[in-house]
Amino acid sequence: MADASSANPATAPSFLGTLAPGVHVVGGMGNALSVETEEGVLQLDTGVSAKQATKMIARLREISDAPVFAIAYSHGHLGYNNAVETWLEDAERRGDPPPRVIAHENLVRRWQRYRETEGLQNFFVELQFRVPRGQVDQPIKTRMPDETFRETLTLSAGARTVQLLWAPSETDDAIVLWMPEEKLLYGGAAVTPSIPNVGTPLRSLRDPVRWADTLDRLAALDAELLVMEFGPAIEGRERIQKILTKTSTALRWLRTNVVERLNRGMGVVEILHDLDYPADLFDQPWMRPIYGDPDYIVRDIVRAETGWWDRNPTNLHPSHPDEAGAAVLSAITDRKAVLDRARALADEGKVQLALHVVDVLALAPGDDPDLVAARALKAELCRMLADDAHSFVSQSLYVSSARLIDEGSPLPTGVR
Repeated sequence: MADASSANPATAPSFLGTLAPGVHVVGGMGNALSVETEEGVLQLDTGVSAKQATKMIARLREISDAPVFAIAYSHGHLGYNNAVETWLEDAERRGDPPPRVIAHENLVRRWQRYRETEGLQNFFVELQFRVPRGQVDQPIKTRMPDETFRETLTLSAGARTVQLLWAPSETDDAIVLWMPEEKLLYGGAAVTPSIPNVGTPLRSLRDPVRWADTLDRLAALDAELLVMEFGPAIEGRERIQKILTKTSTALRWLRTNVVERLNRGMGVVEILHDLDYPADLFDQPWMRPIYGDPDYIVRDIVRAETGWWDRNPTNLHPSHPDEAGAAVLSAITDRKAVLDRARALADEGKVQLALHVVDVLALAPGDDPDLVAARALKAELCRMLADDAHSFVSQSLYVSSARLIDEGSPLPTGVR
């Protein structure tokens, strides 16, 4: 299988150490930042668990005994700040004043939505991170911020100025940290070592043009040290400018070219097969499709400009999946020929085409041996596609789908 494990936030190693005087990464999900100021330590993100946070705090105390005067949430995705209570309890145990807990104002609405859709969010976590069905069933616990801001929040003490800037990108509540004297920029969810994660299959819309606008604003800061969400920091103004501006240009190229094809009446699948991604924009180290994928971005642009209908009238008011599957099955007089053709296509390396063919049988209800064989073949085909997928998310959805098919669990429409 293509190695995308470094793109998985649950397992990706973060940089540990000092980035600049008084600026440290002590662990967390990704590069959670600890910044020393005359007022105390500003902690950007607190970790995925109490166990991880305890290690982070221990590392911080090897560096500084100053109180943590503020905690900021880099963005509202779950996991990054699961352990905020551990930090607050540590401050209380030390006798320090309670840290300010800060986030962008949009985070509150996001977390309210996550609580409302708790079962859905847990299911998505299982799919995306290859967890067996039903294993993620704990309540979503979020500690809301004490204070929020809209555009900019400046935390200044003495010679060191620290600014939190709204940076809508992967989420509409993402923030970055900017230290103008040091020319140090923490890009958070806006700057990752992968193509921007727009259009990921399980999540709500993300605006690529808004993300591009954010990258242009960050480029205008003229940073000399860029801390990405994951991986080592990037040094040098010229290199940082290239990463930010070329990524922005790539996102705008996608928007322009997808819309042009929509105006010609093309559908999403036609567009996916018509586009030829320019190498000078997409064949770059920071644009690797290890988490996001350019095809995902295309889908989100189409989704933003069109409705849910795929233009096939069959799907406008569809029958129940079991009824439709049974009706298609009733028209098949040679089931063995379907299975043989799907296997032949797979042997020829045309695995995606084989998947289309096997669905003629695999989506039908019942435990007839031919149907059981079709589902087993579908699971096998999913694992084959996972071996060739570059994006961690695509890999995960193929692997998770294969597992669910093998288990015969109640599944969402289209995965049986």
